[in-house]
Amino acid sequence: MKNAPVFTVRSLWSRLKTPVVIVVLLVIWELCVRIFKVKEYILPSPIVAIQHLLLPQPDANYSWIVHIRITLKELVISFLVTSILGITIAIGLAWNATIKKIIMPAFVFLNSLPIVAIAPLLVLWFGYGLKTNILIAFLVSFFPVVINTTVGLFEIEDDLLDLVKYLNGSKLQIFLKLRLPNSLPYIFTGLKISSTMCVVGAIVGEFVASDKGLGYIIINSQYTMDSPPIFAGLMLVSLFGVALFGIVSAIERLCMPWQFRGRNDH
Repeated sequence: MKNAPVFTVRSLWSRLKTPVVIVVLLVIWELCVRIFKVKEYILPSPIVAIQHLLLPQPDANYSWIVHIRITLKELVISFLVTSILGITIAIGLAWNATIKKIIMPAFVFLNSLPIVAIAPLLVLWFGYGLKTNILIAFLVSFFPVVINTTVGLFEIEDDLLDLVKYLNGSKLQIFLKLRLPNSLPYIFTGLKISSTMCVVGAIVGEFVASDKGLGYIIINSQYTMDSPPIFAGLMLVSLFGVALFGIVSAIERLCMPWQFRGRNDH
């Protein structure tokens, strides 16, 4: 029989550190507002911000549920498209080194373009709405996945590669047995970066190309100097980013348990 897992203080901390840090930051925020008596329109307390989320506000002309649903839809779709398309393109680049030499400089160039500068053009070409927001989120988060995955697929020791070739390993065998397993840490690094960038892209899209979503509430509340909805929206956006990052990290642990084995044992 296998031994039951032993939970040490360190292993427990590794699982709870993120929510603990978030709670501590919220407490510090609340205390600072109360101690220094900060005006609500400058910096509302987290309790006030959370009240705007949970309790109906008589002067609010929007529904949080509707806007949360729109933003979540943009995040999920853009991240799934980014992950599938980014990894697929990276595999194609790794399969043909000549194509990689041609395409990668173009990807690096496109990645250097500020999305805030080209977002108005995307609105002009594709109009307002969900598809434009998804496209903006995709463009922001796509390149970390494809670049990290491509680097991982090529990051193999020459001696190991020569050994497999000496043993008459086929190109497909080299890819499946050597390149793909070796690239997993790079793939998940790219996905974790992308998970947070998707949130940024979706909110930027809602700033410039939408009349729905948390980004729309944030920018609209800014015009009216209504701070509590702004901070409530920011709290939700941060929560979505942390949650998506945590999901990717959990999948990483399932796919690469050997990477984490022993880290929490001591």
